[in-house]
Amino acid sequence: MNKKLAAALSGGAVLVMALSACSSDDGNKELDDWAKSLCGQIKPELEKSAKAQQAIISTAADGKREEIKKVDSASFQASADAYTAIAKALEKAGPPPVDDGEKIQTDTVKDLQKASKSYQDLKKQSDAMDAEDDSPDGVKKFSEDLKKIADELGKIQTEGADALESLTEGEVGEAVAKQPDCKVDTPSPSN
Repeated sequence: MNKKLAAALSGGAVLVMALSACSSDDGNKELDDWAKSLCGQIKPELEKSAKAQQAIISTAADGKREEIKKVDSASFQASADAYTAIAKALEKAGPPPVDDGEKIQTDTVKDLQKASKSYQDLKKQSDAMDAEDDSPDGVKKFSEDLKKIADELGKIQTEGADALESLTEGEVGEAVAKQPDCKVDTPSPSN
C-alpha cells in the first residue's frame, strides 16, 4: 500500500544526495570557507531529512494504516522543517562569493521555502487520511489518498532538487561537495 510512496521517497534522497556531488581540489578559499560555514549549519537538517525518508521506507511494505499515517505525517513535518532550516542557514551564510551569488542565494532560498510549504501541505493531506475505517471502501479510500500523496511527493522532490541545483553546480557545487558536513548517509530502499 505504501510501496509507491516509499519508491518516490527513496528516489528522492535528493536533498542529501544533491549536496554530495563530486568535487575537485581546485579551490577558492573564500568560497570554500563559505561552503564550510553553510554545511556546518545544515548537517543536522540533512540528517533529519535522511531519517524522515528512512522512517517512511521502513513502514512502506507492511505498516498498518495508522502507523503509515503517523510516520508519514511526522516525516513530512521533519522534511518541511529541514527545508526551512536550510533556507535560513543559506540566508545566514550570505550569498556565495561568486558571480551571481546574490541571485543564487535568493532563488535557492525562495525555492527551499516553496518545497517546505509543499511538505507542510503533504503533512496536512496525510493527517486528513482516515486510517480507522476498516470497511472495503475505507481501505480503498486510504489507498487512493496514499497514492495521491506519493504522486505529489514525486513532484515535491523534483522541486527540492531544482532548489538545490544552484548549490551543486559550478564553483559553488565543487566547494560544497568538498565539505564533510554536507555528506550524510542516505537511506536505501528495501525490497
